[in-house]
Amino acid sequence: MSLTKPVLGLALGGILGLLDGLAGFLEPRLAPLMVSVITFSLLKGLVSGVAIGYVAQKVHSMVLGTLAGAGIAVALSLLVVLHAGMALFWDILLPGMLLGVIVGFSTQKFGRSPLTTSTAK
Repeated sequence: MSLTKPVLGLALGGILGLLDGLAGFLEPRLAPLMVSVITFSLLKGLVSGVAIGYVAQKVHSMVLGTLAGAGIAVALSLLVVLHAGMALFWDILLPGMLLGVIVGFSTQKFGRSPLTTSTAK
């Protein structure tokens, strides 16, 4: 079974976003905020994954797809940093960038392009 690039990005982004949020349990000072940490990490992963998947459909280069994945994830991570505060800048930005690189690479390597329908004239 092969998934289209946006669906693969959605699935992989959601899984990695959830793991990113659950990793917050390793930081004791985040204990009172864990619900919002997990929620924002999951949403960031889902939105990044879908956006990266759509870019991967348009760009057929492994390097450009991976760089676009990192760029999209960094942009969304910066939105989360604005909400969470600059004290957590690197704690949010680095996992977000890693998520983008992994999803960008995976959608280019393993995702299926949508079937094109040709009309006979």
